Amino acid sequence: MGRFASTASTYEHLRPPYPSEFFRRVAHKLGLSERCALIDLGTGPGLLALGFAPYVGRIVGVDPETAMLEAARQAAARAGQELALIAGKAETLASEIGTFDIVTIGRALHWMDRDATLARLDRLVARDGAILICASFSVTDGRNPWLDGYNEIRRRWSPAKLWEEAGKGTRTHRDLPAFFRGSAFAPTELVTVETSHMVSMQDLAQRTLTYSSSSPEALGDNVEAVLRDVESHLASFSRDGLIAETIVSTAQIVKR
Repeated sequence: MGRFASTASTYEHLRPPYPSEFFRRVAHKLGLSERCALIDLGTGPGLLALGFAPYVGRIVGVDPETAMLEAARQAAARAGQELALIAGKAETLASEIGTFDIVTIGRALHWMDRDATLARLDRLVARDGAILICASFSVTDGRNPWLDGYNEIRRRWSPAKLWEEAGKGTRTHRDLPAFFRGSAFAPTELVTVETSHMVSMQDLAQRTLTYSSSSPEALGDNVEAVLRDVESHLASFSRDGLIAETIVSTAQIVKR
């Protein structure tokens, strides 16, 4: 069982969402159409693949975690969308899969072997295609005043090794020029969409369980204690059980 298996049932609904405006703006920027084919590497429950589905003709999702693939399959069925799913890692995709106009990667790049991934992307991305490195997260500029304490609780309860890995993921995502240095690809434009919404205190607490460093598998018998700790912290920021959250969704466009 992979480290995200215990998060599959909640990841889709509790992580900071990608708004519909994000997909519309990126699709417009890239001129996507039904002639385009898209593959989502590390698809998880299919958030990116299904979000871009209305703007392309074919979508494929790849993930090594069978529980995540099942979540993506169910999400596609609810959306009435055809989504081809492949169990496996991006680095080991068969060459017969062909090329794609768009390759999307969410917060999964740090789980991939750099050299093998770059070599595979060179064969996977069509000649005039693009890679989209996407993320959606709570802004850290003070407009989410509950966030620092929330993350401190996550850090305190998470096994140190897993928290260090989470930090590595953040650094990889922030330093994409370094990741693509020496390859055929380079980051070009960044598309940013900011939104705000209200999230229930309980859902925000449960979100802690969707991260690998604080997943039910990682926390073991401490799950309920962590949730109580988080809810106690969030209580002073809630109004009628709801908390305001400002989210930024980004797509770094990477091209040859």
